[in-house]
Amino acid sequence: MSTRRVSLVVLLVAGAAFAVLAAVLVPWSPVPGGTPAPVSVEEVFTSTEVARAEDFAGTLRTWSALSMAVNLLVLGLLAASARVRRLVARLPGPWWVQALLAVLAVELVSRAATLTFSVLQRRHVLDAGLSDQSWAGFARDAVVSEAVDVAVTGLLVVVLVGVARRWRTAWPAVVGVSVAVLVALGSFAYPVVVEPLFNRFTPLPDGELRSGVLALAEAEGVPVDEVLVADASRRTTTLNAYVSGFGGTRRVVLYDNLVEDVPTPEALSVVAHELAHARNDDVLVGTALGALGAATAVGLLGVALGRRRLGDPRVVPVLLVLLAAGTLVTAPVQSGLSRRIELRADGESLRFTGDPEGFVALQRRLSLRSLSDPTPPALWHWAFGTHPTVLVRVALARS
Repeated sequence: MSTRRVSLVVLLVAGAAFAVLAAVLVPWSPVPGGTPAPVSVEEVFTSTEVARAEDFAGTLRTWSALSMAVNLLVLGLLAASARVRRLVARLPGPWWVQALLAVLAVELVSRAATLTFSVLQRRHVLDAGLSDQSWAGFARDAVVSEAVDVAVTGLLVVVLVGVARRWRTAWPAVVGVSVAVLVALGSFAYPVVVEPLFNRFTPLPDGELRSGVLALAEAEGVPVDEVLVADASRRTTTLNAYVSGFGGTRRVVLYDNLVEDVPTPEALSVVAHELAHARNDDVLVGTALGALGAATAVGLLGVALGRRRLGDPRVVPVLLVLLAAGTLVTAPVQSGLSRRIELRADGESLRFTGDPEGFVALQRRLSLRSLSDPTPPALWHWAFGTHPTVLVRVALARS
């Protein structure tokens, strides 16, 4: 079989498996009676609150959209440049070192091109009072995040190029399986490898909140190994909690500002939502869908590249622009699946806490603390909205 035919087989098999798994495991009817119609914004927020949120979120959307456009443009120019390909060929070391250095160089150029937008977004967040983290702390987090991105992307590229050098025709099948495995391993490793790079964790002291968390975990049938507090307030004023890990490493993590600033019933509403994710194995489902989606992308990559030789480090800029474009194109699919999963978790949170008033108070508090737009543009929400809007969530509680 030719490389193109192998790519088509990988694309069809992985794509079909993704579609079947999504059809079976994604909650297409996440709550009884269907997704409720949003309540009117006047029922939840004052006109002043709405105006402030729309102004803040609208500016962030502008900077974000411009950053994505500039990033794609720069990556496209690098991929199309014969001079860049010659420079990659002149990088020192064996092929895998050249590939890693090419990833590092392209990532740094891309980040430099979008740095202005990152700074503008950061200043906007500071001006709105949503963070008091110093610029030094912000820079440290940005460097660590970039290092993680380069390491992960570099690993994927080395696997891709190395396999293509070894199996010139069958590489899409071998890479498809390899990338799927790496995605799954990354999901398991993230809580213990990456999370500690950005936050410090301490046990939640005994008290009403800890007892409530453990009682909810028992009621929802979710074994919990630890209940921890993350020092997130040094970075953001946004309230949050999450459940991470699997089996014996599963832990409930609460932001310290959630513990300190929010009444216990509202904090438990957040925890119940996150425990619902664990109860339904949403992380495992997401990992499986991500692995199959990655394999599908490899098949599509093989079809798109055609006869271009993939076993050469000079192809790295092309791979990175295709990765960026693919991430943007598939965002609506990921967001649509995520909204359904999040709405189911909201419904189960309400069922297990039995406190719709606390849920509504929490959603209002979360929205005001993060200045999220209660009525985002429909197209933007369709493409990038990973959660139901606050007005839909309030409607669910009231129903």
